[in-house]
Amino acid sequence: MKHSADNPAQLLRDLPDLRDILRGSLLERIIRHRQGCPKCERGEGHPVSVLTVSYRGGKTRQISLRPEQVAHVRRQLKNYQQLKEVVEQICEFNQQSLRPETSAARSGRRSRD
Repeated sequence: MKHSADNPAQLLRDLPDLRDILRGSLLERIIRHRQGCPKCERGEGHPVSVLTVSYRGGKTRQISLRPEQVAHVRRQLKNYQQLKEVVEQICEFNQQSLRPETSAARSGRRSRD
């Protein structure tokens, strides 16, 4: 969801509930047992979902999810991405507000020569 950076207040109003965010990546994998599992012997395997979160220093945490958790985790990850996008847009707005006025507005100023 892309917002206009013309109105940071509107950006903030559209933020998701910040208690419902999660950083990381959702991985879908197939686990196969080496022997003794008829499902794996047929080549089907067992689908699993894993939340992977990376930290500084190259550390990674992986959390196995139950199937009923996946939709909730997807929503939380989406909320985090939305928050991140809004923060970037607000930063861009704030950077623009630091720029000097247009040349027409500056024409009345004296030069520092």
